[in-house]
Amino acid sequence: MKYRTWITLLLGAALAAGLLTGCGAASYRDGTYEGQSSVYENEDEDSEEGNGYGVVDITISGGKISSCTFNTYEPDGKLKDEDYGKEGGEIKNKDFYNKAQRARSACENYSQQLVAKGDIGEVDAISGATYNYNQFVEAVDNALAQAEQK
Repeated sequence: MKYRTWITLLLGAALAAGLLTGCGAASYRDGTYEGQSSVYENEDEDSEEGNGYGVVDITISGGKISSCTFNTYEPDGKLKDEDYGKEGGEIKNKDFYNKAQRARSACENYSQQLVAKGDIGEVDAISGATYNYNQFVEAVDNALAQAEQK
């Protein structure tokens, strides 16, 4: 009876090892890769809050993420920069402008977290920048898919 139990355990362990093969961390080719998210459009037709898409440039060195930049763009392709949230070049709604700029500054934070942690699943979302976070995750996934060694 001990013999059967031992064989069953060995077969179970072999099966588990076989199923887990390939479940480890992905292996990436060195190089620079660009990924883009899909365009987000707010369902509220009266609001343009969060509208746009994100683009990452990721550099892989030694099989690891060594640098990352993330920028967001208006649906028409205009970079969301220090003027994002202004109307006609002026701050007409200070609360909206401040919120827009906080979301914009989160882009650099997301990039820094990815480089430090090396795994998109470990990057924490920032309150007030959820649209950017979702765009970042999608863009990173697209860039890393190009970098994966098959």
